[in-house]
Amino acid sequence: MARDAARAIDALKRGWPVAVSAGGKRLVALAIETANDVTLADFDTGGAADVLLSATRAETLRLANQREAANPASPALVERVPWLDLPVAIALADPVRDLATPLKGPFRAKAVEAPEAAEAALRLARLAGLLPALFVKNDGAAEAELSAEALDDYEDPAHLVIASQARLPVAVSEKAEIVAFRHVADAAEHVALIIGTPDGTPPLVRLHSECLTGDVLGSLKCDCGPQLGGALAAMTEANWGILLYLRQEGRGIGLINKLRAYALQDQGFDTVDANLRLGFGVDERDFRVAARMLSLLGQLRVRLLTNNPQKVAGLEGAGIEVVERVAHRMGENPHNSAYLATKRDRTGHVL
Repeated sequence: MARDAARAIDALKRGWPVAVSAGGKRLVALAIETANDVTLADFDTGGAADVLLSATRAETLRLANQREAANPASPALVERVPWLDLPVAIALADPVRDLATPLKGPFRAKAVEAPEAAEAALRLARLAGLLPALFVKNDGAAEAELSAEALDDYEDPAHLVIASQARLPVAVSEKAEIVAFRHVADAAEHVALIIGTPDGTPPLVRLHSECLTGDVLGSLKCDCGPQLGGALAAMTEANWGILLYLRQEGRGIGLINKLRAYALQDQGFDTVDANLRLGFGVDERDFRVAARMLSLLGQLRVRLLTNNPQKVAGLEGAGIEVVERVAHRMGENPHNSAYLATKRDRTGHVL
């Protein structure tokens, strides 16, 4: 079933229609973000396919109530009208455009008759790294078929296996080894860097989510780059440790959506509200992946280098004992002070 989900993710990214089944209902969906005029015309010859959005996005558009919007996974349906073409759908989907593209209207919300299938379709879009916004209809051909159960199976960390490993001297330690992990269904990769030599004591472990802007480009909007360097230095001082480099950019929403969140931050929204306005959860990361990696490395007891209690809870919930939480604060500057305050005040970080 995991391979069904991987095929559906690939199809959605390519702008192809995908069928999603759940709760005894079936929806055929086309991602707004990857559609074009030709593929939309092929998908919806009668111009009747409605627009499926997350309830958080629909609430911003005054098309859903706040109770629905409290759950980012909740679906909302916008009735298709003749002038709701692709450019208007894109404006509906992307909150970054709200100031530059005054929305037409009025729009009319419809009852979601297949809520479980609709929720699974939005979940599929998020897993694909796309905005959770789709054209949907009740029947028709599709390039891929999947069920909600297939999505559950796809996200099962048991599908992660060790693919390769090698000695890798690094700047902080010549005694280092890199281990690559691969998801068997779609070849998604994560890596672990083992610093020093295991000595039977719980390793100092850092769960570091991929951050191209911070780790590679030196962005000052976050503290990721300094935290990465500081973690490696701390592991060297501790004699041994494990850096888990997780391919979960932007708290799991992906690089492109992270940049959209940055644009919303420039409009005055904090990190939390930016993610919610895009239709994502506050944090889409799955720390069971890290627990699986540690289990495959034979490390079930760790000292965790983090300020985030959710990482502690995520590991412990997946069977890894956190014997100590080690504080990890560094990298504050005038550009990220508000970001760090949001982590402290709205996501429970201990700073």
